[in-house]
Amino acid sequence: MPAQRIPAATYRLQFNHRFGFADARDLVPYLHALGITDIYASPLLKARQESEHGYDVTDPTQLNPALGGEDMFTGLARALRRHDMGLVLDIVPNHMAAGTENPWWLDVLQFGPDSPYASFFDINWRSGKPGLAGKVLLPVLSSFYGEALEKGELALILTADGFQLRYNDKQFPLHPGTYGEILQHRAEELAANLGPDHPGRVQLAQLLDLLEHLPPRTDNDFAAAFREAKDRLRDLYNNYPEIKAFINENLRIFNGVRGDPQSFNLLDRLLARQAYRIAFWRVANQEINYRRFFNITDMVSLRMEDEEVFTATHSLVLKLARAGQVTGMRIDHVDGLHDPLTYLRRLQEQLNGAGGNPGFYVVVEKILSGDEELPTEWPVYGTTGYDFLRTLNELFVNSPGIAVLDRVYARLRGSEPNFTKVEYARKRRVMAELFGGEMRSLARQLVELAKQDRHGRDLTPNQLEQALVEVTACFPVYRTYTRDYTVSDRDRAYVEQAVAEAVKRHRAIGPAAGFLRRVLLLDFGDWLPEDRRRNWLDFVMRWQQFTGPIMAKGLEDTAMYVYNRLISLNEVGGEPHSTGIAVDEFHRRNRARQERRPHTLNATSTHDTKRSEDVRARINLLSEIPAIWVNHLEKWRRWNRDKKQVVDDQPVPDDNVELLIYQTLVGAWPLAEDEESSFKERLKEFLIKASREAKVYTRWLEPDTGYEDALVNFALSILEPGQNNEFLQDFKRFRDIIAYYGAISSLAQVLLKITSPGVPDIYQGMESWNFSLVDPDNRRPVDYKSLAAQLAELQRREAGDLPGLVDDLLKSWKDGRLKQFLTYMALHYRREHHRLFASGEYLPMQTGSLQYEHVCAFARRHGHTWALVAVPRMPARLHLQSHWPEMDDTLLNEPPKERLLLPVELWGDQALALPDEAPRAWRNVLTGETVSTGDGKIPLIYVFKSFPVALLAGEPA
Repeated sequence: MPAQRIPAATYRLQFNHRFGFADARDLVPYLHALGITDIYASPLLKARQESEHGYDVTDPTQLNPALGGEDMFTGLARALRRHDMGLVLDIVPNHMAAGTENPWWLDVLQFGPDSPYASFFDINWRSGKPGLAGKVLLPVLSSFYGEALEKGELALILTADGFQLRYNDKQFPLHPGTYGEILQHRAEELAANLGPDHPGRVQLAQLLDLLEHLPPRTDNDFAAAFREAKDRLRDLYNNYPEIKAFINENLRIFNGVRGDPQSFNLLDRLLARQAYRIAFWRVANQEINYRRFFNITDMVSLRMEDEEVFTATHSLVLKLARAGQVTGMRIDHVDGLHDPLTYLRRLQEQLNGAGGNPGFYVVVEKILSGDEELPTEWPVYGTTGYDFLRTLNELFVNSPGIAVLDRVYARLRGSEPNFTKVEYARKRRVMAELFGGEMRSLARQLVELAKQDRHGRDLTPNQLEQALVEVTACFPVYRTYTRDYTVSDRDRAYVEQAVAEAVKRHRAIGPAAGFLRRVLLLDFGDWLPEDRRRNWLDFVMRWQQFTGPIMAKGLEDTAMYVYNRLISLNEVGGEPHSTGIAVDEFHRRNRARQERRPHTLNATSTHDTKRSEDVRARINLLSEIPAIWVNHLEKWRRWNRDKKQVVDDQPVPDDNVELLIYQTLVGAWPLAEDEESSFKERLKEFLIKASREAKVYTRWLEPDTGYEDALVNFALSILEPGQNNEFLQDFKRFRDIIAYYGAISSLAQVLLKITSPGVPDIYQGMESWNFSLVDPDNRRPVDYKSLAAQLAELQRREAGDLPGLVDDLLKSWKDGRLKQFLTYMALHYRREHHRLFASGEYLPMQTGSLQYEHVCAFARRHGHTWALVAVPRMPARLHLQSHWPEMDDTLLNEPPKERLLLPVELWGDQALALPDEAPRAWRNVLTGETVSTGDGKIPLIYVFKSFPVALLAGEPA
């Protein structure tokens, strides 16, 4: 195994059939020049054809040929090695694609529990559901089974791979034990026509005998025997016209005649003998008998707790790691695993022989809720960075302004909005609509436990199911991690909290919730035998795998589209009801990160974020100027009232969705006029997705196109240019102001991300202004050619005239080069001073006034090397603080300055107080200026004199 490597800065690339290994190889020089040390790649293993993301793996034993194959990957690895760069690979241990491109899944469909891959997938072969004993549900039909059958949509065909069931463009295998039903139909008629000695009839009899005596599927001889049977079938079909005609006629008979329901009986009986039950797609959420990735039916979960499954699915990625071609891993959806700790230890053991220590660079996609921390026993370097994103985002939210927005939102909604209630209701809804089958299966398991318990046997199934639903809906985190008979204090507290909240909401469930509490805490009596104790633990570990998906779908994908007070807070890992955090809390969290997980990722945008960092920075500003925002909001609502259509007696959009639209426009409206037309199309896609996710007026399962058309028409009509469109003229003036101060906040976030404890992660294209919304909008192609050319020009001018370059960038800030310049300069400084940021101390800095809230500053120190970081906070409020809280449109009467720079007089006599041991001379890394201090303080007028944010390097005495 190559030497341990820890990234200094990662750059996330989304690979797909339009962006492959050769494209990434060509990008390496640019990324290296930008200051990146490691590419952070989306999944690279073989996935569905034309997969947009790679999480739908079909074969984990080979690289995705759509990306260029092994040779192209080797070329990428060599390019990275030449530039001393690494590759952090996103791997997907929780699930695979459940489709015909997955050979393991096809084998399970063909042979059911007898397949050697049956144990690979998390299938309940004894679910107790009608027609599913020893079968897997295959919900792919666009109508009810009987309707599809009698319409002739299901048809038997003969292929080179044997008999198949065809449905539209999909083909599913038949169990070889059922081939005889097709081949023996009308056998007497064939015998009469051909006679006993016809070679075709003789060979057909031999084939039937071979099929009847095939070895078990798990036998080593099976593959050869079945291959021989298929070869014989093909030869018979091709060599004997009479046999070909016989088989074709049998297929025609089995496939029935539309309009004659009885003619489909043969096919119906044949399908009943298969290892799958083909079904209407809508039954999946209630009838499914395999664990899915969330509620996605064509993603089937793996039993990664089985070492055989681990070995089979990880052979290639481990090989690449041992060859030094993969230098780090990101573990997707770690909360879906049966036992994350065992999995992570096994992975580290395979990578470096030390399962208890995070020797190989591994981070996990783990969403931390509230003050939750990553389990200390996990042998990983940290998370993918959503916890940092939340902290940084909340730093730029103004708490007093949130109080104003709360009152306005309550007035719009007609009642005091309570996000906890919204989240609870949405989690209950997704359990009923999306996870009904899983919840009933868990409830049946709980009922069986209660039957065997003296304190639980009198509880009814309905009581137990209701308690299970309520406690799960009240659960405060994504999941717990009980893995043996010991429940950690951390997990115990979460269970107690959820049970108490559930009983508070519904006191009638008290006894059932009490029993469920005992089960979740494994509080069984000494009298319980070992096998029943194991049943309790099995239930807990099963339940833990579903609380995460329910939280994700209920909170992230539903509640966050319903609660629109300040939508910049509605982010993955975020808390929509947050009121922001103070600078001191930001420092506390940074210091904790430095002490516990100093190499965790620091993210601000990802492929899964709902809004880019630049969009959130703009929307956060509304909390700084709430009175101005509310004033414009009321005008806009009044001006646009007549543009609403009425659908089902409801004006579209309602007040809540209208608020979402205006905030989205403020956050995402492009800086360049030539992008406005394409933005409207992007907005249209976003609004349809957001409204379906909210599940209020339309939803993915049952789209209401009338509502959606009215919603889109409203959005497009208010953006129609014209002299009479008061809204658009007023909005653009307001947007200009927000864009100006939002850009300052964006730059502040960039610098804090790069210099805070942790490894900064840049999502593709985010080194320049990027106002993208939720996927697929945030996965659009990036113009790397332009970015590379821009950077080369920045480097050329930096070497010749840094002050002149900075002045030009501040004047032309809208073109995005300013953000790229800051990213480049800060990343290079970090790469050149790797130890300073990887292991250096984190020292919060104070201004002369301890209560001063408009600056966030800290120093990093390693030995005699110092760096000082300072950024403005809440710049719009700072500019208007003399008017707070009764701000008016004074801001709009004073257009932004030509240069993106706050007036120095705003800083007054505020200064940063330096530690006694700090250097007295500092060089501004971003401008080249020298700043000196003789009294242990640096006035802010010098810190922010020439650039919106400051990165100062301590100069030797």
